[in-house]
Amino acid sequence: MYDYIKGKVTRVTPEYLVIEQQGIGWQIFAPNPYSFGSDELQVFLHHHVREDAQLLFGFPTLEQRELFRKLISVSGIGPKGALAILASGQPQHVIEAIEREDESYLVKFPGVGKKTARQMILDLKGKLTEFFGDPFDPEETTTLLSNDQAELEEAMLALGALGYSEREITKVKPQLRDLDLDTEGFMKKALQLLLKQN
Repeated sequence: MYDYIKGKVTRVTPEYLVIEQQGIGWQIFAPNPYSFGSDELQVFLHHHVREDAQLLFGFPTLEQRELFRKLISVSGIGPKGALAILASGQPQHVIEAIEREDESYLVKFPGVGKKTARQMILDLKGKLTEFFGDPFDPEETTTLLSNDQAELEEAMLALGALGYSEREITKVKPQLRDLDLDTEGFMKKALQLLLKQN
């Protein structure tokens, strides 16, 4: 129904951002709302309809949206679970894990157990490379700039919204304090550390 929206970000929370377009504020749930910035931008949308709500999910790239749609087609993965997987900011790593049948990587995401990881591999292996290209190409590294303590706290709040426990967040937070990153950078680094646990 909706493909994308262009507008200005007027509010950002750990779970969603609000984009204003022609006087209307659209609430859009996203993997990492803090990664969108506050300028005029284009967000690719997925319109999710259920009995009790109609929700918009937004993504900075078409590739992320298509991966989200593939993930929610898997039995056992809902929109919240798919957002948690995409919040790592590394969709290529997820695709690579599916192609290599790496269950141990997939089960580290919140809400993904062995049964769901096996279902992801069964349903999606061989069906992602056509759209997303070679999953084994190295991704470009993003250079991140500021070191604001508030941004670290925002990242920690976003991790909680994605389903990580206070204990897990407290465990990785000390490893992030001295890093020179923005909110998105803290999120990515924290998710890398969380995925290495267990």
